[in-house]
Amino acid sequence: MDILEDISKTIIDASTSLSDDKLNALKKAISIEENENSRWALEQILENYLVAQKTSFPLCDDTGIPHVIIEMGEKREISGELLNQIHEGIRLGLNNLPARPMAVRGNEFERIEQSQGLFEEPGMLRPASILIDSANDESTYKRDIAPDTLNIHFLLEGGGPEIRAKTYRVYHKRSFENVINTACEWLEDSLKMLGCTPSIPAIGIGRTHYEATSLLLKSIAYGNLDSQNSYEKQITDKLNETGIGPLGLGGKTTVLGTYLNIGNQRASGVRIVSVRPSCFVEPRVATLKL
Repeated sequence: MDILEDISKTIIDASTSLSDDKLNALKKAISIEENENSRWALEQILENYLVAQKTSFPLCDDTGIPHVIIEMGEKREISGELLNQIHEGIRLGLNNLPARPMAVRGNEFERIEQSQGLFEEPGMLRPASILIDSANDESTYKRDIAPDTLNIHFLLEGGGPEIRAKTYRVYHKRSFENVINTACEWLEDSLKMLGCTPSIPAIGIGRTHYEATSLLLKSIAYGNLDSQNSYEKQITDKLNETGIGPLGLGGKTTVLGTYLNIGNQRASGVRIVSVRPSCFVEPRVATLKL
């Protein structure tokens, strides 16, 4: 096995293909849409998906920032060498795609200001810190991880949804509905400005900002639109009632589905909630099994 080549191919797969459950959800949305302009938009989005898969072109010009989740069973180990290979494989994958150059040059201050321009090489875009997922996780999307499991999930997260995302505290008032309704209000505001709907919003609820965002990322990696729980369906219905619709044109489908991942909570009056309104080319996820 050439792990660098395998990682490179997995990055390309994440950028150029979409899961069957999302294709199914989009086709269903097209079949029920009565707004002519909105139905046309959904049909163009579907065509974009099919062309990208056929030609191995990126689903979007914003090829995204790589995020990595390592799903590991109790009998497996990871080494510093593997972590280095993940970074190098991502660099090769972004170059081979090719991704859009987005890495900012300069020292920490110059990078903030973007005063030194960009690296021409797409692979200079470093991934976010790697997240480790084990069987000890307690959440809605908890995995039944076999002892010999070692899966590497690659997520490509676009800039538009990040701009519209939010992680903040909610005073729960001993009410689940209060927390969820607050998250829906945040999402409704962000979806109005997102532009590239229909979305698959992700919600993580935890004890800290890091934990809530980690729960959100896991839901994006593991979520399946063919298997939605009652709360996810409730949020989907509520957001579709906004009538924002595809590309903001109105209609029945503002979101294709929802990922809601609730983790451990602490004894306090607040819950930390993280929401991300993924755009219509997301989630871009592919998995390498080792």
